[in-house]
Amino acid sequence: MGVATATLVDSVRARDWRHFDVQLLLYVLLLIGLGVVMGYSAAFNDGGTVSGMSQTVKTLIWAAIGLTLFFVASGVDYHWLRTLVVPIYLLVLGLLALTMVIGTNLFGAQMSVTVAGLDFQFSEVSKVLMVTVLAVFLSGRRERIGRLSTIVIAGAIMAVPTFLVFRQPDLGTAMVFVAILVGMLFLAGASLGWMGLMAAMVIGAAPVAVSMLHDYQRQRLFCFLDPYADAQGACYQLLQALNAVGSGGWLGRGLTVGGEGQRGYIPVQSTDFIFTVVAEDLGFLGGVVVLTLFGLLVWRILLIGWRAQDAMGMMIAVGLATMIVFQLVVNIGMVTGIMPVTGIPLPFVTYGGSSLISLMFGMGILQSIRMRSHKPTL
Repeated sequence: MGVATATLVDSVRARDWRHFDVQLLLYVLLLIGLGVVMGYSAAFNDGGTVSGMSQTVKTLIWAAIGLTLFFVASGVDYHWLRTLVVPIYLLVLGLLALTMVIGTNLFGAQMSVTVAGLDFQFSEVSKVLMVTVLAVFLSGRRERIGRLSTIVIAGAIMAVPTFLVFRQPDLGTAMVFVAILVGMLFLAGASLGWMGLMAAMVIGAAPVAVSMLHDYQRQRLFCFLDPYADAQGACYQLLQALNAVGSGGWLGRGLTVGGEGQRGYIPVQSTDFIFTVVAEDLGFLGGVVVLTLFGLLVWRILLIGWRAQDAMGMMIAVGLATMIVFQLVVNIGMVTGIMPVTGIPLPFVTYGGSSLISLMFGMGILQSIRMRSHKPTL
């Protein structure tokens, strides 16, 4: 049965697990495992063994949920995303709007919604869903990808969820949305001239966007330029992160031991600043291992996109790779003082259920693309 006429049940039954990409899953599991260990080490020094185990158990539960979603998404033919693209887009807007209405205030931003005692950040799943929405749009305009209209419409599609996230305010996630748009347009072959003009317009509007941020956000944003300008205030967290990273040396100070001098001085170390734990506990070598794992994962994602049977599969892979690379670069850049502190998590490693589950869903879609890059055996 062809893709165009297959029912959802047929698409699940038609899966061909012989083409399951073991390497993709392996790299993901290694990163998650590293995140579990680093999260335990960070929490151990914050509250002892009980706190460390509590965070570890929660992460393992989220990982189990994420793995379940991964295999479900793998089994369903990804072409169904094309059929559901409008409901998916409306769902994204609805979830982000709901967050602004009933969201829980977290670190000065209305970013999460509490359900049954658990906090969910709908902006995390929205990133993955918007990759699929843009992939459907761009793959349908392959012959018109060089036109200005393609860039404008793609920008308009992404502008609404980006604005809703920015108004929470969550500058980091808004930046991820923009990065996804730019990366997918660029690798789809959009006109560099028109993209440059659009970029100039965005840069010109940047001062207006910065003026809409809270004072503490603006101060944190520019701390990387001169961390010592407000060493006991807005830049204190960044300076402590730099001290933690530098104290690890080549081989680190050891798990649960490395943080004795810095734990408690870096808020949200298990989330936004988890790389400080890697650098302090495992040293430069540990950081290299993390970067190597991410390099292997991104390479595998792009390889899946290259082998995809259609432009839609390729664009989904490109979007997810762009999202992961951007978050990786910005997260490590901000804890090492070369980029602004924007609160962007380190994929798979940062402590948090919403991010992990959303990423696993995205990896499941990639696995579906890989499994269907060959004609399935029924």
